Amino acid sequence: MRRFMVDKRDIGEVDAVITGYLHRHMAKVLRLKPGARVILADGEGGEYEGIIDSLDAASLRIGIVRQIPVQEGELGPRITIYQGLPKGDKLELILQKCTELGAAEIVPFVAGRSIVRINPQRGASRVERWQKIVAEAARQSRRMTVPGVILADDLSQVLQLARHSVKLLLWEEEKTNHLRDVLTGLPAPGDIGVLIGPEGGFSPEEAAAASAAGFVPVSLGKRIVRTETASLAILSILQYQWGDLG
Repeated sequence: MRRFMVDKRDIGEVDAVITGYLHRHMAKVLRLKPGARVILADGEGGEYEGIIDSLDAASLRIGIVRQIPVQEGELGPRITIYQGLPKGDKLELILQKCTELGAAEIVPFVAGRSIVRINPQRGASRVERWQKIVAEAARQSRRMTVPGVILADDLSQVLQLARHSVKLLLWEEEKTNHLRDVLTGLPAPGDIGVLIGPEGGFSPEEAAAASAAGFVPVSLGKRIVRTETASLAILSILQYQWGDLG
């Protein structure tokens, strides 16, 4: 059966009504018909088996057959990636792969060296698009939950938002703290925040501000990786260290 991510508010006790983008995808692209069995995931750990009852030009109605027993949740700490906005379509790749690797939240923001600047009037539409990307990535990777996506204004807002038991700053200029040594000395945390710069990384002033806010600057060693690689590398390492990877 095909599995779809659905807003929990659209799932009632006996049926679910699908509209908008997902309706068009199910009806026009996949050409699903009444009688087709599907699985609906609410993005918060709940899953439901249903049968398409009817569809029209604007909506699709699915009768709920049963709620699927809750499976074991994702293991390991909640990991938030604070990503300095990169140029081009790199952020879409970051959103997709961070979702696959189990990030709980992704927070793009405009860093000092970000080339991209988002007009405040377009911010809501960007976030809506990003949420669709992580929802689709969660569906394809069969995650039980969908990561949150929040657009922060700048680094100062990120530093105010970040409340984690462990906070890491990936900085290529760090010469003393190596990631392996820092992780070895830490007990398993409940949540982690990771700060990653855009192309060109962070300025010394930004790194100093992050350090003052409790972020520990760490180096990946001799390897200098692109911004779209950094989040994937650190998530893989953290999930192997404390999560459910491997």
